[in-house]
Order: sequence, then structure tokens, then C-alpha cells
Amino acid sequence: MKKNSLYKGTLQNIILKLLSKEVKMYGYQITQRAKELTEGELEMTEGALYPLLHKLEANGIIISEIQEINGRNRKYYLLTEKGKKQQVEQEREMKNYLFNLNTIFNI
Repeated sequence: MKKNSLYKGTLQNIILKLLSKEVKMYGYQITQRAKELTEGELEMTEGALYPLLHKLEANGIIISEIQEINGRNRKYYLLTEKGKKQQVEQEREMKNYLFNLNTIFNI
């Protein structure tokens, strides 16, 4: 991550949201999609992304599967049913949080 440390506390929400829209993604794809959607503002580092992916997998929020692509193995991440429920709940909480921040910063 560069540019804005405010993203750091929301990386899990961002990852879960991206996975809910794309169904399955590999790590580099997650970083590039986030960068694309934020017009370069959010640049996730491997050091931030992979520990979080491993934690989510250990907690049963996501699962991974290996697929061979052009002779190389690629690890894809997918939401579990538990992860889908958590993503919906976290998105609701995040939208409420953003609404409250918007209210405060627009007074």
C-alpha cells in the first residue's frame, strides 16, 4: 500500500467485496483490481495482502484452489458460504461508517 494509510484498516472489507463480485481471484489480480478501481490510489503490497488472505482462509472465510495455467500453478481465492455472509454484514457496516464520516466531514 502506498499513498493512503486509511485503507489499511479496510483491506479485509475490500478483499471480500472484490471476491463477492469476481467469484474467484488470485492475489495479483486482487491487487490490480483494487488499484484500477481506485485509479492508482490503493496499491496493496504482497506483505499486506497475503497474510490477510491466509488469515481469512484459516478462519474459514475464504478457500483457495490451485489451477494450472500455461504450465504454472496459480492459487485462486473464493468466498465460502460463511465468507459470503460476513461480506454482506461487513459491507453494511462499512456503508454505515462511510455515511457517518460523510455526515461529520460535511458539517
